[in-house]
Amino acid sequence: MRNLIVIAAGTLAVLAATAMAATSINVGDDYYVRRSGVPTVSVNKGATVRWRFIGDSPHTVTVSKGPVKFNSGVKSSGTYSKKMKKRGTYTIYCTIHGASTQKMKLVVK
Repeated sequence: MRNLIVIAAGTLAVLAATAMAATSINVGDDYYVRRSGVPTVSVNKGATVRWRFIGDSPHTVTVSKGPVKFNSGVKSSGTYSKKMKKRGTYTIYCTIHGASTQKMKLVVK
């Protein structure tokens, strides 16, 4: 019985760590995630999303529509992280390049 409790506690700890793991999104020249289409990324409430700026040009991570507005400011390297505390769908775009060329959806469940 004691071994079963230890195994169950260990399994719950792994599941909790997985649920709270950071999701990383690449920000390249005129795209989020990938070069074509409008990507949709889904995460659980409480997850941290990290945008990695890997392109040569400066970009922003800016919410145009969603439960909470946020903006990374202009960045051309490094990362911007946000813990997602509110469920819903966020439309994110780059204020420099515009939503027609650089946009994504973030769904927080």
